[in-house]
Amino acid sequence: MNQIIEARKGNITPEMEAVARAESVSSEHIRGGIENGTIVITRNNRHRNITPLGVGRGLRTKINANIGTSKDRMSIPDEIEKLKVAVAAGADAVMDLSTGGPIIEIRKEILKQSTVAIGTVPIYQAAVETVGQGKSIVQMDPDLLFRVIDEQAEEGVDFITVHCGVTRESVERLRTQGRIMDVVSRGGAFHLEWIITNDAENPLYEQYDRLLEIAKKYDVTLSLGDGMRPGCLADATDRAQIQELITLGELRDHAHEAGVQVMIEGPGHVPINQVETNIRIQKELCKGAPFYVLGPLVTDVAPGYDHITSAIGGAIAGAAGADFLCYVTPSEHLRLPDLEDVRDGVIASRIAAHAADIAKGVPGAMEWDREMARRRKALDWKGQIELSINPDRARKLRESSLPKESDVCSMCGEFCSMKGVSKYLKKDGRKKQAR
Repeated sequence: MNQIIEARKGNITPEMEAVARAESVSSEHIRGGIENGTIVITRNNRHRNITPLGVGRGLRTKINANIGTSKDRMSIPDEIEKLKVAVAAGADAVMDLSTGGPIIEIRKEILKQSTVAIGTVPIYQAAVETVGQGKSIVQMDPDLLFRVIDEQAEEGVDFITVHCGVTRESVERLRTQGRIMDVVSRGGAFHLEWIITNDAENPLYEQYDRLLEIAKKYDVTLSLGDGMRPGCLADATDRAQIQELITLGELRDHAHEAGVQVMIEGPGHVPINQVETNIRIQKELCKGAPFYVLGPLVTDVAPGYDHITSAIGGAIAGAAGADFLCYVTPSEHLRLPDLEDVRDGVIASRIAAHAADIAKGVPGAMEWDREMARRRKALDWKGQIELSINPDRARKLRESSLPKESDVCSMCGEFCSMKGVSKYLKKDGRKKQAR
Protein backbone atom coordinates (compact mmCIF):
# COMPACT_ATOMS: atom_id res chain seq x y z
CA MET A 1 0.00 0.00 0.00
CA ASN A 2 1.19 3.52 -0.81
CA GLN A 3 -0.14 6.25 1.48
CA ILE A 4 0.08 9.15 -1.01
CA ILE A 5 -1.66 7.25 -3.78
CA GLU A 6 -4.46 6.17 -1.44
CA ALA A 7 -4.80 9.71 -0.10
CA ARG A 8 -5.13 11.08 -3.63
CA LYS A 9 -7.97 8.63 -4.25
CA GLY A 10 -9.72 10.02 -1.17
CA ASN A 11 -9.19 6.77 0.74
CA ILE A 12 -8.43 6.68 4.45
CA THR A 13 -6.08 3.79 5.18
CA PRO A 14 -5.80 1.85 8.46
CA GLU A 15 -2.48 3.65 9.03
CA MET A 16 -4.16 7.04 8.67
CA GLU A 17 -6.86 5.98 11.12
CA ALA A 18 -4.28 4.77 13.63
CA VAL A 19 -2.34 8.04 13.45
CA ALA A 20 -5.55 10.08 13.76
CA ARG A 21 -6.52 8.20 16.94
CA ALA A 22 -3.06 8.63 18.45
CA GLU A 23 -3.03 12.36 17.67
CA SER A 24 -6.66 13.16 18.59
CA VAL A 25 -7.29 14.65 15.14
CA SER A 26 -9.62 13.62 12.33
CA SER A 27 -8.70 10.95 9.81
CA GLU A 28 -9.44 13.50 7.11
CA HIS A 29 -6.79 15.81 8.58
CA ILE A 30 -4.23 13.02 8.20
CA ARG A 31 -5.40 12.07 4.71
CA GLY A 32 -5.32 15.69 3.54
CA GLY A 33 -1.86 16.24 5.01
CA ILE A 34 -0.47 13.21 3.25
CA GLU A 35 -2.08 14.28 -0.01
CA ASN A 36 -0.49 17.75 0.11
CA GLY A 37 2.83 16.59 1.57
CA THR A 38 2.64 18.29 4.98
CA ILE A 39 2.30 14.95 6.85
CA VAL A 40 4.11 11.65 6.42
CA ILE A 41 3.48 8.23 7.94
CA THR A 42 6.80 6.53 8.50
CA ARG A 43 6.01 2.84 8.15
CA ASN A 44 7.47 0.61 5.45
CA ASN A 45 4.73 -1.55 3.98
CA ARG A 46 6.83 -4.61 4.96
CA HIS A 47 7.36 -3.50 8.58
CA ARG A 48 4.10 -4.58 10.18
CA ASN A 49 5.15 -5.03 13.83
CA ILE A 50 5.25 -1.29 14.62
CA THR A 51 2.64 1.37 15.21
CA PRO A 52 2.41 3.83 12.27
CA LEU A 53 4.10 7.13 13.11
CA GLY A 54 2.62 10.40 11.85
CA VAL A 55 4.94 13.39 11.48
CA GLY A 56 3.91 16.84 10.31
CA ARG A 57 1.51 19.73 10.48
CA GLY A 58 -0.92 19.78 13.40
CA LEU A 59 0.61 16.69 15.04
CA ARG A 60 2.62 16.17 18.20
CA THR A 61 6.32 17.02 17.79
CA LYS A 62 8.15 13.71 17.49
CA ILE A 63 11.51 12.54 18.87
CA ASN A 64 14.16 10.37 17.20
CA ALA A 65 17.03 8.65 19.02
CA ASN A 66 20.23 7.66 17.21
CA ILE A 67 21.94 4.41 18.17
CA GLY A 68 24.50 2.27 16.38
CA THR A 69 28.00 0.84 16.52
CA SER A 70 31.40 2.20 15.57
CA LYS A 71 34.62 0.40 14.68
CA ASP A 72 35.70 0.73 18.32
CA ARG A 73 32.44 -0.42 19.92
CA MET A 74 30.31 -3.09 18.27
CA SER A 75 27.80 -5.32 20.02
CA ILE A 76 24.33 -6.45 19.00
CA PRO A 77 23.16 -6.88 22.64
CA ASP A 78 24.36 -3.36 23.48
CA GLU A 79 22.45 -1.79 20.60
CA ILE A 80 19.29 -3.73 21.43
CA GLU A 81 19.56 -2.49 25.00
CA LYS A 82 19.94 1.09 23.71
CA LEU A 83 16.85 0.55 21.55
CA LYS A 84 14.85 -0.59 24.57
CA VAL A 85 16.06 2.30 26.73
CA ALA A 86 15.24 4.85 24.03
CA VAL A 87 11.73 3.49 23.51
CA ALA A 88 11.08 3.21 27.25
CA ALA A 89 12.14 6.85 27.65
CA GLY A 90 9.62 7.90 25.01
CA ALA A 91 11.42 7.98 21.64
CA ASP A 92 8.99 7.88 18.72
CA ALA A 93 11.59 6.56 16.28
CA VAL A 94 15.13 5.19 16.32
CA MET A 95 17.84 5.47 13.68
CA ASP A 96 20.51 2.78 13.36
CA LEU A 97 23.74 4.55 12.36
CA SER A 98 26.04 1.53 12.71
CA THR A 99 29.40 1.65 10.96
CA GLY A 100 31.25 -1.15 12.77
CA GLY A 101 30.84 -4.88 13.24
CA PRO A 102 28.03 -6.99 11.73
CA ILE A 103 25.95 -3.98 10.69
CA ILE A 104 23.43 -5.95 8.61
CA GLU A 105 22.75 -8.37 11.47
CA ILE A 106 22.48 -5.46 13.91
CA ARG A 107 19.92 -3.69 11.73
CA LYS A 108 17.85 -6.84 11.20
CA GLU A 109 17.71 -7.49 14.93
CA ILE A 110 16.71 -3.90 15.63
CA LEU A 111 13.95 -4.14 13.03
CA LYS A 112 12.77 -7.40 14.57
CA GLN A 113 12.61 -6.11 18.12
CA SER A 114 11.54 -2.51 17.63
CA THR A 115 8.03 -1.29 18.34
CA VAL A 116 8.76 2.12 16.77
CA ALA A 117 9.76 3.35 13.30
CA ILE A 118 13.35 2.63 12.27
CA GLY A 119 15.52 4.83 10.10
CA THR A 120 18.97 4.37 8.55
CA VAL A 121 21.59 6.20 6.49
CA PRO A 122 22.34 3.74 3.65
CA ILE A 123 25.55 5.50 2.55
CA TYR A 124 27.14 4.23 5.80
CA GLN A 125 26.73 0.59 4.81
CA ALA A 126 27.82 1.37 1.25
CA ALA A 127 30.96 3.04 2.62
CA VAL A 128 31.72 0.13 4.97
CA GLU A 129 31.33 -2.40 2.14
CA THR A 130 33.52 -0.35 -0.19
CA VAL A 131 36.28 -0.13 2.40
CA GLY A 132 35.85 -3.85 3.05
CA GLN A 133 36.69 -4.46 -0.61
CA GLY A 134 40.04 -2.80 -0.09
CA LYS A 135 38.98 0.46 -1.72
CA SER A 136 38.62 4.00 -0.43
CA ILE A 137 35.18 5.57 0.01
CA VAL A 138 35.71 7.74 -3.08
CA GLN A 139 35.88 4.54 -5.16
CA MET A 140 32.34 3.55 -4.18
CA ASP A 141 30.30 2.11 -7.04
CA PRO A 142 26.96 3.98 -7.32
CA ASP A 143 25.24 0.68 -8.10
CA LEU A 144 26.42 -0.59 -4.71
CA LEU A 145 24.71 2.34 -3.00
CA PHE A 146 21.42 1.68 -4.78
CA ARG A 147 21.66 -2.03 -4.00
CA VAL A 148 22.08 -1.21 -0.30
CA ILE A 149 19.08 1.12 -0.38
CA ASP A 150 16.94 -1.55 -2.03
CA GLU A 151 18.05 -4.22 0.45
CA GLN A 152 17.37 -2.03 3.48
CA ALA A 153 13.94 -1.11 2.13
CA GLU A 154 13.13 -4.76 1.53
CA GLU A 155 14.17 -5.55 5.11
CA GLY A 156 11.54 -3.08 6.35
CA VAL A 157 13.41 0.16 7.14
CA ASP A 158 10.77 2.89 7.52
CA PHE A 159 12.72 6.02 6.59
CA ILE A 160 16.16 6.65 5.14
CA THR A 161 18.42 9.68 5.17
CA VAL A 162 19.72 10.34 1.66
CA HIS A 163 22.02 13.30 0.99
CA CYS A 164 20.68 14.12 -2.47
CA GLY A 165 21.29 17.84 -2.02
CA VAL A 166 25.07 17.53 -1.82
CA THR A 167 25.63 18.34 -5.48
CA ARG A 168 28.41 19.79 -7.60
CA GLU A 169 26.65 23.13 -7.29
CA SER A 170 26.46 23.10 -3.49
CA VAL A 171 30.06 21.89 -3.23
CA GLU A 172 31.18 24.78 -5.42
CA ARG A 173 29.15 27.17 -3.26
CA LEU A 174 30.98 25.84 -0.21
CA ARG A 175 34.36 26.23 -1.88
CA THR A 176 33.62 29.79 -2.95
CA GLN A 177 32.36 31.12 0.37
CA GLY A 178 34.53 29.16 2.79
CA ARG A 179 33.64 27.94 6.28
CA ILE A 180 35.31 27.37 9.61
CA MET A 181 34.23 23.73 9.84
CA ASP A 182 33.47 22.87 6.20
CA VAL A 183 31.22 19.74 6.23
CA VAL A 184 30.48 17.90 9.50
CA SER A 185 27.77 15.55 8.20
CA ARG A 186 29.35 12.11 7.82
CA GLY A 187 27.12 11.18 4.91
CA GLY A 188 27.52 14.63 3.40
CA ALA A 189 31.30 14.33 3.63
CA PHE A 190 31.26 10.94 1.86
CA HIS A 191 29.33 12.42 -1.05
CA LEU A 192 31.45 15.59 -1.23
CA GLU A 193 34.66 13.56 -1.36
CA TRP A 194 33.20 11.28 -4.05
CA ILE A 195 32.04 14.24 -6.17
CA ILE A 196 35.41 16.00 -6.02
CA THR A 197 37.52 12.88 -6.64
CA ASN A 198 35.40 11.55 -9.51
CA ASP A 199 34.55 14.97 -10.96
CA ALA A 200 31.02 13.66 -11.27
CA GLU A 201 27.55 14.43 -9.93
CA ASN A 202 26.15 12.84 -6.77
CA PRO A 203 24.51 9.56 -7.91
CA LEU A 204 21.54 10.12 -5.60
CA TYR A 205 20.85 13.43 -7.33
CA GLU A 206 21.69 12.32 -10.86
CA GLN A 207 19.68 9.09 -10.57
CA TYR A 208 16.97 10.45 -8.30
CA ASP A 209 14.20 8.67 -10.20
CA ARG A 210 15.91 5.36 -9.46
CA LEU A 211 15.80 6.21 -5.76
CA LEU A 212 12.13 7.17 -6.01
CA GLU A 213 11.23 3.83 -7.59
CA ILE A 214 12.64 1.97 -4.60
CA ALA A 215 11.02 4.25 -2.04
CA LYS A 216 7.65 4.08 -3.75
CA LYS A 217 7.69 0.28 -3.94
CA TYR A 218 8.07 -0.09 -0.17
CA ASP A 219 6.46 3.22 0.84
CA VAL A 220 9.72 4.21 2.52
CA THR A 221 9.81 7.85 3.61
CA LEU A 222 12.78 9.76 2.23
CA SER A 223 14.44 12.01 4.77
CA LEU A 224 16.32 14.38 2.49
CA GLY A 225 19.53 14.89 4.43
CA ASP A 226 21.29 18.17 5.13
CA GLY A 227 24.83 17.24 4.20
CA MET A 228 25.75 20.92 4.20
CA ARG A 229 24.40 21.58 7.68
CA PRO A 230 26.49 23.96 9.79
CA GLY A 231 28.73 22.33 12.39
CA CYS A 232 29.23 25.53 14.36
CA LEU A 233 27.30 28.73 14.95
CA ALA A 234 29.63 30.77 12.74
CA ASP A 235 28.71 28.66 9.69
CA ALA A 236 24.93 28.80 10.20
CA THR A 237 22.45 29.98 7.59
CA ASP A 238 25.15 30.47 4.96
CA ARG A 239 25.05 30.10 1.18
CA ALA A 240 26.03 26.43 1.08
CA GLN A 241 23.31 25.49 3.56
CA ILE A 242 20.63 27.49 1.74
CA GLN A 243 21.77 26.28 -1.69
CA GLU A 244 21.28 22.70 -0.53
CA LEU A 245 17.88 23.56 0.95
CA ILE A 246 16.73 25.07 -2.36
CA THR A 247 17.70 21.82 -4.07
CA LEU A 248 15.90 19.75 -1.42
CA GLY A 249 12.74 21.80 -1.99
CA GLU A 250 12.86 20.95 -5.69
CA LEU A 251 13.51 17.27 -4.94
CA ARG A 252 10.60 17.30 -2.48
CA ASP A 253 8.28 18.37 -5.30
CA HIS A 254 9.53 15.67 -7.64
CA ALA A 255 9.20 12.96 -4.99
CA HIS A 256 5.70 14.02 -4.00
CA GLU A 257 4.57 13.99 -7.62
CA ALA A 258 5.96 10.46 -7.88
CA GLY A 259 4.00 9.29 -4.82
CA VAL A 260 6.92 9.19 -2.39
CA GLN A 261 6.66 10.59 1.15
CA VAL A 262 9.34 13.13 2.08
CA MET A 263 10.77 14.85 5.13
CA ILE A 264 13.45 17.54 5.02
CA GLU A 265 16.40 17.51 7.42
CA GLY A 266 17.76 20.68 8.96
CA PRO A 267 20.58 22.05 11.07
CA GLY A 268 22.61 21.58 13.18
CA HIS A 269 24.32 24.38 15.05
CA VAL A 270 22.32 27.62 14.88
CA PRO A 271 22.43 30.82 16.98
CA ILE A 272 19.27 31.14 19.02
CA ASN A 273 18.20 34.26 17.12
CA GLN A 274 18.35 32.38 13.79
CA VAL A 275 16.40 29.25 14.75
CA GLU A 276 12.95 30.55 13.85
CA THR A 277 14.30 32.03 10.60
CA ASN A 278 15.65 28.64 9.58
CA ILE A 279 12.28 26.98 10.16
CA ARG A 280 10.42 29.63 8.16
CA ILE A 281 12.83 29.38 5.23
CA GLN A 282 12.49 25.59 5.13
CA LYS A 283 8.71 25.66 5.33
CA GLU A 284 8.54 28.18 2.49
CA LEU A 285 11.06 26.54 0.17
CA CYS A 286 9.77 23.02 0.84
CA LYS A 287 6.03 23.79 0.76
CA GLY A 288 5.34 22.80 4.34
CA ALA A 289 7.05 19.41 4.20
CA PRO A 290 7.77 17.94 7.65
CA PHE A 291 11.02 19.36 9.04
CA TYR A 292 13.40 17.06 10.91
CA VAL A 293 16.07 18.95 12.86
CA LEU A 294 19.17 17.86 14.76
CA GLY A 295 18.76 19.88 17.94
CA PRO A 296 19.48 22.54 16.83
CA LEU A 297 22.33 23.33 19.21
CA VAL A 298 22.39 27.00 20.19
CA THR A 299 25.98 27.17 21.44
CA ASP A 300 29.20 25.33 20.61
CA VAL A 301 30.86 25.53 24.03
CA ALA A 302 28.98 22.96 26.15
CA PRO A 303 30.48 19.50 25.50
CA GLY A 304 28.99 17.15 28.08
CA TYR A 305 25.79 19.21 28.21
CA ASP A 306 24.74 19.25 24.57
CA HIS A 307 21.46 17.55 25.42
CA ILE A 308 20.62 20.87 27.09
CA THR A 309 21.89 23.12 24.27
CA SER A 310 19.88 21.06 21.79
CA ALA A 311 16.74 21.06 23.96
CA ILE A 312 16.82 24.86 24.05
CA GLY A 313 17.08 25.01 20.26
CA GLY A 314 14.58 22.19 19.81
CA ALA A 315 11.91 23.94 21.86
CA ILE A 316 12.27 27.11 19.78
CA ALA A 317 12.40 25.16 16.52
CA GLY A 318 9.36 23.09 17.43
CA ALA A 319 7.36 26.14 18.46
CA ALA A 320 8.25 27.74 15.12
CA GLY A 321 7.03 24.71 13.17
CA ALA A 322 9.66 21.95 13.22
CA ASP A 323 7.95 18.57 13.32
CA PHE A 324 10.62 16.04 14.28
CA LEU A 325 13.53 16.51 16.70
CA CYS A 326 16.59 14.31 16.57
CA TYR A 327 17.93 13.97 20.06
CA VAL A 328 21.43 15.00 21.08
CA THR A 329 23.03 13.25 24.05
CA PRO A 330 25.43 14.57 26.71
CA SER A 331 28.22 12.67 24.94
CA GLU A 332 27.72 14.42 21.57
CA HIS A 333 31.10 15.47 20.11
CA LEU A 334 32.89 13.34 22.72
CA ARG A 335 32.11 9.62 22.34
CA LEU A 336 29.54 7.00 21.40
CA PRO A 337 26.58 7.36 23.81
CA ASP A 338 25.98 4.80 26.56
CA LEU A 339 22.62 3.78 27.99
CA GLU A 340 22.39 6.73 30.38
CA ASP A 341 23.31 9.14 27.59
CA VAL A 342 20.52 7.69 25.43
CA ARG A 343 17.98 8.06 28.24
CA ASP A 344 19.03 11.62 29.07
CA GLY A 345 19.03 12.61 25.39
CA VAL A 346 15.50 11.32 24.81
CA ILE A 347 14.12 12.97 27.95
CA ALA A 348 15.72 16.33 27.11
CA SER A 349 14.27 16.22 23.60
CA ARG A 350 10.85 15.21 24.91
CA ILE A 351 10.84 18.24 27.21
CA ALA A 352 11.66 20.46 24.23
CA ALA A 353 9.00 18.81 22.07
CA HIS A 354 6.32 19.16 24.73
CA ALA A 355 7.14 22.82 25.30
CA ALA A 356 6.81 23.31 21.55
CA ASP A 357 3.49 21.46 21.44
CA ILE A 358 2.04 23.79 24.06
CA ALA A 359 3.07 26.76 21.93
CA LYS A 360 1.59 25.15 18.81
CA GLY A 361 -1.69 24.26 20.51
CA VAL A 362 -1.35 20.52 19.86
CA PRO A 363 -4.41 18.71 21.26
CA GLY A 364 -3.87 17.57 24.86
CA ALA A 365 -0.50 19.27 25.37
CA MET A 366 -1.63 22.04 27.72
CA GLU A 367 -4.04 19.75 29.56
CA TRP A 368 -1.10 17.61 30.71
CA ASP A 369 0.39 20.67 32.43
CA ARG A 370 -2.96 21.77 33.84
CA GLU A 371 -3.44 18.37 35.43
CA MET A 372 0.05 18.50 36.92
CA ALA A 373 -0.78 21.90 38.42
CA ARG A 374 -3.97 20.51 39.98
CA ARG A 375 -2.06 17.65 41.57
CA ARG A 376 0.63 19.97 42.88
CA LYS A 377 -2.02 22.16 44.42
CA ALA A 378 -3.55 19.11 46.09
CA LEU A 379 -0.09 18.00 47.32
CA ASP A 380 -0.81 14.75 45.50
CA TRP A 381 2.75 13.45 45.29
CA LYS A 382 1.85 10.07 43.84
CA GLY A 383 -0.17 11.79 41.11
CA GLN A 384 2.63 14.25 40.34
CA ILE A 385 5.12 11.43 39.92
CA GLU A 386 2.78 9.46 37.67
CA LEU A 387 2.29 12.50 35.42
CA SER A 388 5.97 13.47 35.22
CA ILE A 389 7.97 13.02 32.03
CA ASN A 390 10.35 10.65 33.86
CA PRO A 391 8.46 9.07 36.77
CA ASP A 392 11.40 6.92 37.93
CA ARG A 393 13.69 9.92 38.44
CA ALA A 394 10.94 11.99 40.07
CA ARG A 395 10.15 9.15 42.46
CA LYS A 396 13.79 8.63 43.44
CA LEU A 397 14.31 12.31 44.12
CA ARG A 398 11.14 12.54 46.18
CA GLU A 399 11.89 9.46 48.25
CA SER A 400 15.52 10.43 48.85
CA SER A 401 14.66 13.29 51.23
CA LEU A 402 11.37 12.71 53.07
CA PRO A 403 9.18 9.82 54.21
CA LYS A 404 6.56 8.67 51.71
CA GLU A 405 3.75 9.81 54.00
CA SER A 406 4.94 13.43 54.16
CA ASP A 407 2.61 15.91 52.45
CA VAL A 408 5.35 18.50 51.80
CA CYS A 409 8.80 18.52 50.18
CA SER A 410 12.16 19.15 51.82
CA MET A 411 12.56 22.51 50.06
CA CYS A 412 9.81 24.34 52.01
CA GLY A 413 8.77 21.84 54.66
CA GLU A 414 6.48 23.47 57.21
CA PHE A 415 6.63 26.73 55.22
CA CYS A 416 4.90 25.20 52.16
CA SER A 417 3.22 28.09 50.35
CA MET A 418 0.39 26.04 48.87
CA LYS A 419 -0.46 24.41 52.15
CA GLY A 420 -0.54 27.73 54.00
CA VAL A 421 -2.35 29.74 51.33
CA SER A 422 -5.00 27.05 50.89
CA LYS A 423 -5.67 27.10 54.61
CA TYR A 424 -6.15 30.86 54.80
CA LEU A 425 -8.10 31.19 51.53
CA LYS A 426 -10.44 28.53 52.84
CA LYS A 427 -10.94 30.57 55.99
CA ASP A 428 -11.58 33.68 53.90
CA GLY A 429 -14.25 31.84 51.94
CA ARG A 430 -14.02 34.09 48.88
CA LYS A 431 -11.72 32.00 46.69
CA LYS A 432 -12.86 31.68 43.06
CA GLN A 433 -12.95 28.37 41.22
CA ALA A 434 -9.78 27.83 39.16
CA ARG A 435 -10.19 27.54 35.44
